[in-house]
Amino acid sequence: MRLLKTYKKIFPVLTIVLAGGLYLFSACSQAEKYEAYLFTYFTGNGPGEEAIRFAVSLDGYNYRALNNNKPVLDSKVISKSGGVRDPHILRSVNGKTFYMVATDLFVPEMGWNNYAMILMKSTDLINWETSMVNIPETYPDEFGDVDRVWAPQTIYDETTGKYMIYWSMKDRGAHPDIIYYAYANKDFSGLESAPKQLLYNPTNNACIDGDIIEKDHKFYFFHKAESGAPGIKLAISDKLTEGYTYPSMERVDKEIDRVEGSGVFKLNDSNEWILMYDVYGSGRYQFTKSKDLEHFEVIDEEISMNFHPRHGTVIPITAKEYERLMTAFAKADDLFIDATSDQLKKNNVVFNGEKKTIHLPVKVGTDLTAFDPAFTAWEGITFEPQGPQQFTQGAVEYTFTIVGQQPVKYQVTASEDHNPALNGFYADPQVLYSNKTGKYYIYPTSDGFTGWSGYYFKVFSSDDLVNWKDEGKIMDMKAGDVPWADGSAWAPTIVEKKVGEDYKYYYYFSGNYVAGSGKQIGVAVAENPTGPFVAEKEPMITESPVGWGQQIDPCTFIDPVSGKAFIYWGNGYLAAAELNEDMVSVKSNTIRVLTPAGGTNADYAFREGIYVIFRNGTYYFMWSVDDTGSANYHVAYGTAKSPMGPIEVAENPIVLIQDAASGLYGTGHHSVIQIPGKDEWYVVYHRINAKHLSDGPGFHREVCIDKMEFNADGTIKQVVPTVSGIDPVE
Repeated sequence: MRLLKTYKKIFPVLTIVLAGGLYLFSACSQAEKYEAYLFTYFTGNGPGEEAIRFAVSLDGYNYRALNNNKPVLDSKVISKSGGVRDPHILRSVNGKTFYMVATDLFVPEMGWNNYAMILMKSTDLINWETSMVNIPETYPDEFGDVDRVWAPQTIYDETTGKYMIYWSMKDRGAHPDIIYYAYANKDFSGLESAPKQLLYNPTNNACIDGDIIEKDHKFYFFHKAESGAPGIKLAISDKLTEGYTYPSMERVDKEIDRVEGSGVFKLNDSNEWILMYDVYGSGRYQFTKSKDLEHFEVIDEEISMNFHPRHGTVIPITAKEYERLMTAFAKADDLFIDATSDQLKKNNVVFNGEKKTIHLPVKVGTDLTAFDPAFTAWEGITFEPQGPQQFTQGAVEYTFTIVGQQPVKYQVTASEDHNPALNGFYADPQVLYSNKTGKYYIYPTSDGFTGWSGYYFKVFSSDDLVNWKDEGKIMDMKAGDVPWADGSAWAPTIVEKKVGEDYKYYYYFSGNYVAGSGKQIGVAVAENPTGPFVAEKEPMITESPVGWGQQIDPCTFIDPVSGKAFIYWGNGYLAAAELNEDMVSVKSNTIRVLTPAGGTNADYAFREGIYVIFRNGTYYFMWSVDDTGSANYHVAYGTAKSPMGPIEVAENPIVLIQDAASGLYGTGHHSVIQIPGKDEWYVVYHRINAKHLSDGPGFHREVCIDKMEFNADGTIKQVVPTVSGIDPVE
């Protein structure tokens, strides 16, 4: 047992670390262990987004928003501007009072200039006393020209027995932002005296978003700086208000993009610390972990949140405090419930709080006469019934009860849905029927990576287009399988070609060219549809025929009329060329630009994802329109009399588009399969379901299959995307 601190108060408090974790002791309460976490944050720069929100976690890694991710305090009531940002929360030394400070700023009307901060105090985390400190009005002589008062935070100063508030300020002069400090008055409603300078960036650059953590009698001062490599910098001192020096001017965060809003907290029952920050340029948050507060490793894959925070902070809380928050802010229409059965397509489970329904899509072959969804509930929530239930006779009624609230009933249904066809996040699917094996194969982009940063390719096989087997990785750029590329494993295509008495498989793909710039197209060859594939040492397409745009999204087509092989590609333009007999090089004198006419027409303007088929003497060119992260991403088409165009856009060009009523968006980047010997066609595409539409700009796409049909005149009927998918084919 190690005694950390003793404070001489009317009700003395001891903070003690035992083998089981961190505890609070006071003269009026029994020991209370920290068992959860409270995350306070805001969500953006728009109306209604600059407001304080709460989320909770039981492990420091997985977070759920309280109050349906709506504000827990009214910004228009507690601030002068109508907006509140950058909330920082602190537990007092007595363990029972909480202090919160925030920036008073409403960006839609004020831009980035503001004058005040908000001070808040609570004894229960639910009800808050609030006050505002306007710096130029309160201290006109010293700071009358200040027009930027940003990101305040609070820390207890043991040497003075006071709470110190620190924040960045800037006036209308040419110097950069500087971090100042002042002590709060006894009732935490204002400042005792005029602010003093605390930290000035020695490189004469902006210094904002300070975050001070005490560890082993040293103060670790994290802040955002734009100097050198812009990011989170660290200064250290053995005194709270002076003497900070930088071990290095390199950034301690692990990003390459610009970041801000660092928040550091200690994990319960651990000697590890979390440093999190706002990667504001790309709308995401990053978590890192450290034991010494100087060296950090990224742990993003261990983190989950059902909300998108901006600059916020986390504190540990007790079980009682957690339950109090759940009673006050957990909502029956946003249950903290997960369905965990291995038979579920977990990414597609739909909780509809407004209608009080839950839909459980199950894998092919699941017995729904005795199916257990394996619901798990967060602490503070109970439910019944439990165990296997009969789901073939309609909805099963479940009752959920949040601590301190009335029970609520949900109608739960389960069905065997065939879309998505593949379990997990995949995109840009290319489908192949192999004459060699008599099976179907899908070759997708591996998705779920921030910034489309996937680095490997996989293949899936099926006998019937419904039951798919994961055949594993066929190429891994990080493992050196592609000599010329180190990432951005995007949008493959594949073709089977008879070579002698056997077949070969030519696999074309996009990658990040390490010896040049941008994305290029390469090829790998195998003797079987599942590999092993051997990549060529250099990319085969490295230049744009129009002088701009990326070399991505290849499509290969063997013309059944001439027997010649063609490759198509482009991003914003459509290029085509004939392949040499070796299938790994292009006949350079055949390169042609085929971009369909239409300019910026929202229905059919060419973006990417070309695919070509031949039917009844007509060449069909199909492509994706809009951006892959857009709900409106869709497929359009035109026709031609030869594989090298020209392309005539169809009168009704849309092949496949979102179905908002069903929550299916971003339906695009497709391929098409014809059942051998039949005039039966299926479109294989990716989509974004409603629950993942806002999870980054198109990073959570899913592969689906629906039937594609033709009218009597040869035009394509518009495909309606479905959840049910298709029946097995023979």
